[in-house]
Amino acid sequence: MKVKRYYTGLIALMSFLGVCGQTPQQTDSLQTLDGEQLQEVSVSSKIGRAKTKGLGNTDFISSSDLLRAACCNLGESFTTNPSVDVNYADAATGAQQIKLLGLSGTYVQMLTENIPNYRGASAPYSLGYIPGPWMQSIQVSKGASSVKNGYESITGQINVEFKKPQATPFADANLYLNTKGKLEANLGANLQLSSRWTTALLGHYEILDKAHDENNDGFADLPKVRQGSLMSRWAYLSDRYIFQAAVKGLKEHREGGQIGHHVANGHPYLIDITNERYEAFAKNAYFFDPEHASNIALILSGSLHHQNAVYGHKLYNTDQRNGYASLMFETDLDEHNSISTGISLNHDHFDFDETTPGVYAQYTYKIGEQFTLMGGLRWDHSNIYGAFVTPRMHLKYSPSELITLRGSIGKGYRTNHVMAEYNYLLASSRQIDIDSDLDQEEAWNYGVSAAFSIPIGERKLDLSAEYYYTTFVHQLLVDMDSTPHAIHFTNLVGDSYSHTWQAEASYPLFEGFTLTGTYRRTNVKSTYGGVLREKPLTNRYKGLITAQYKPGLGKWQFDATLQLNGGGRMPDAYTTENGTPSWDKNYGGYEQLNAQVTRFFRHWSIYAGGENITGRRQKNPIVGADDPWGSHFDATMVWGPMHGAIYYIGVRYNWTKI
Repeated sequence: MKVKRYYTGLIALMSFLGVCGQTPQQTDSLQTLDGEQLQEVSVSSKIGRAKTKGLGNTDFISSSDLLRAACCNLGESFTTNPSVDVNYADAATGAQQIKLLGLSGTYVQMLTENIPNYRGASAPYSLGYIPGPWMQSIQVSKGASSVKNGYESITGQINVEFKKPQATPFADANLYLNTKGKLEANLGANLQLSSRWTTALLGHYEILDKAHDENNDGFADLPKVRQGSLMSRWAYLSDRYIFQAAVKGLKEHREGGQIGHHVANGHPYLIDITNERYEAFAKNAYFFDPEHASNIALILSGSLHHQNAVYGHKLYNTDQRNGYASLMFETDLDEHNSISTGISLNHDHFDFDETTPGVYAQYTYKIGEQFTLMGGLRWDHSNIYGAFVTPRMHLKYSPSELITLRGSIGKGYRTNHVMAEYNYLLASSRQIDIDSDLDQEEAWNYGVSAAFSIPIGERKLDLSAEYYYTTFVHQLLVDMDSTPHAIHFTNLVGDSYSHTWQAEASYPLFEGFTLTGTYRRTNVKSTYGGVLREKPLTNRYKGLITAQYKPGLGKWQFDATLQLNGGGRMPDAYTTENGTPSWDKNYGGYEQLNAQVTRFFRHWSIYAGGENITGRRQKNPIVGADDPWGSHFDATMVWGPMHGAIYYIGVRYNWTKI
């Protein structure tokens, strides 16, 4: 039993530190909320998520899932995921935003290798900063999360695991070209320097240098983009000591706005955004008591982000520096009880300085795979907002291998950096009004879920259902209703909440073919001007049907995804000169179809597919496009796709030493 606990603890620690290696396109190493290591999932396994495994309600997007679409970047990796919505934040900059549990991505804690990342100035464009071919897996955890990673998670966490230097030796490449003229190239390789030292290098370059205007409104549907990034990784593994480090640099340039012959009087409305970002992290862990799986770990990370942005005649420049440190200790008291404690320090320097030291403790009681109870408590102190406490609790009960029940409750906080996080809203003639006394956001999240694995013949039907409720104590209210000519950032006065219901079913109908269907209903409301109203630009429902067919020996793979996106409310409109509203009160639902076919060879594969094959797009996303310098111009009223169908082709090369 002691030996088993030692290896279980060692694997959990290595997984938390992002050390567990894998054959890049053969298996995935999955980690649960409490650090438990799940069994590997092969490429040929069924589509789906380990709903009956682990403490938290987590969707695992494995390396095999990432091959089901082009997945050029993190944002495009959620195409087949029913929990995460990705849409354009505006119609001019190409900024994308995610929504989880009906709320914007600012309430989702972004992690890379279990380190908090992409906060503040990097948030608007961060979904494009992680190339798809760099990723090993993604974990989407809904609801309250562990207190280990801080206090910022409100609706959940998204953690990205990159390819590991200590994985099976590999060299890979990915080339991609689509009908819009976008070209991408990715290269990666690792090298074993000694029995303990390994290193890896990952490179990415993309370019889209042609403007398209399908709706002929005079504005580019997508901005021109040129981006390059490079990551160098290092790992040292001994019997007791583990070390991981990485350095990453990125530079991106975006150009959008009016196109040539539509420009009047030689004064085009242009958008020009340059982002430079540099990141580094180091992880150290020492396993000093094998009998109790005791270990101590130190994590250090830092980032520099520089942005210069021009929105017509508006300028927004910022520099953000972030430093983060976490020291943690974990041990098993006995077979059923374990504890984790630690201290952390986070420092942000840009529009204002905030330093937040913190301390946490987390206790876990576990009876085999049947019952797990985990409770955690954090105490943090901000030099701006003072001290605050973050409680969180998780419960999992599995009366049999066929049924898993979960519950969670927890609080989250976040500091607002309004212009850094919302500067894409400058692509409008609206006045920006920001109150000077904004509160720190504070919210509770409650969730319950159930997962069932029901044998039907020789196969299993996987069913799951979940409900989450998020309610705000303090919230930054982005008020676009009080006046159509201004955006008011103010403190919430009244109620604000989100209800989310979701059900999912997945079944392998026959050998090699799996069909998954999901339906989600969302009810999000906030108080605007003293009236509780539906949150604008938020879909009321989402349906998702995904199918995968991989016949015979697995040389061919066919994937298709149909999204059914529900309508929602638009912000209050202004009245035109003829007395009619400038836009409708509501927008309707729309569908999107994506499909891909892949042919596998020994060391390489070729893939081709289409995105938004149905061609559905928002016809006139830019209000007042004919007069961008006028008082009615607004590129922020976006609820649907900016472009029609896009078709692509690509080649993946993967050499793995066996």
